[in-house]
This record gives sequence, structure tokens and C-alpha cells, in this order.
Amino acid sequence: MGNESKSRYLHYLEVVTGPLEDKKRYRRYKARVEELPPDYRAAIKALHRYLQYFGPGTAESHLRMLDDLIDLFEQSVANGTTVREIVGDEPVEFAEEFLRSYPEGNWISRERTKLTESIDRAAGGAR
Repeated sequence: MGNESKSRYLHYLEVVTGPLEDKKRYRRYKARVEELPPDYRAAIKALHRYLQYFGPGTAESHLRMLDDLIDLFEQSVANGTTVREIVGDEPVEFAEEFLRSYPEGNWISRERTKLTESIDRAAGGAR
């Protein structure tokens, strides 16, 4: 495959699957998570699952959020801060507060807007 063909192929691949650098960044995040002690790893995986539902809707914002989350957990391990000291007694409140730092492109907000617009169109614009 020539350089031009390879370049077109990579461009096509990124259009279909997303930027390769984003995938590499996400893999680095996952590898860092696996290096955490078991209790921290379990906690960050639970937070990650929750944050995926309510977090940013753009890849860049989402990756930035995950990078900040793993940084927080790695620093906490280094400082001897327990999981409970990180998230407190109310993990949902912690997650919601954490999410407030990443409002751009909020996925759920976009989906709510799409739902409202679709219903408005279906109902002929009438409310």
C-alpha cells in the first residue's frame, strides 16, 4: 500500500471509528486503572460506569474527565487517602459534583434536546 493509499485508509478508518489518538489515550487510561490497588480500581470502575451515563458527550471532554479522575485516584493512593475519603459517604453526590466540572457537550442534555425536538416535530410544532 502506497503512502497516499495508506493515508486515505487511515483517514477513512478515523471517520468510521474516531481518532486513533483518542483510542490510544483511552487505552492508557485503562492501563493506569489496572495499576491501582484493588479497592481503588473497583471504585474508579464504578465511578467510570456512572460517569459514562451522565458525563460529557464529546470525546475530548470525556477523555479529559477520565484523565482527571485517574489522576485523582493515583494521587490519593500516593497520599494514603482512602476510597471513602475520596468519595465521602455519598458516592452519587461526589460523582455529580465531579461532573459539574465537565458541562460541555453533556450527552444527556443533548439527548433531552433531541427528544424534545423530535416530539415537537411529530406533534407539528405544537405544545
